[in-house]
Amino acid sequence: MSLEEKVMAQMKDAMKAKNEPGLRALRAIKAEIIKAKTEPGANKELDEATEMKMLQKMMKQRKDSFEIFEQQNRPDLAQKEREEMEIIEKFLPQQMSEAEITEVLRKIIADLGAAGPSDIGKLMGAATKQLAGKADGKLINTLAKNLLG
Repeated sequence: MSLEEKVMAQMKDAMKAKNEPGLRALRAIKAEIIKAKTEPGANKELDEATEMKMLQKMMKQRKDSFEIFEQQNRPDLAQKEREEMEIIEKFLPQQMSEAEITEVLRKIIADLGAAGPSDIGKLMGAATKQLAGKADGKLINTLAKNLLG
């Protein structure tokens, strides 16, 4: 079942349950899917990697907005962002813990023979490919710098 089919099924359920926050988030996901499908050079169907990138981008946007609203003391708007993040998160794969990411990074460092901060580019390139969709890029970068520093 594709992401679009899952979203449509959940939209029907949200409409029946009159779940406004869920419906708002699902409509946003559907809009992004349609946008991705209609971009020049796009296929009619999105592959799983494209869907995950799209969902991660949406999640990052919501997190950034949430943090800004929290800083500006706007709990009403922050709550909307949090609700949407909870819905989007259901479609993303389980995120790895810091310990799991560190373990993977250590293995990559050993494989690459990375020795110091000058090798951060090589490490990040390999790590982002291997951990795509499973971990946040900022967290990977922070942990990588700690390991190489």
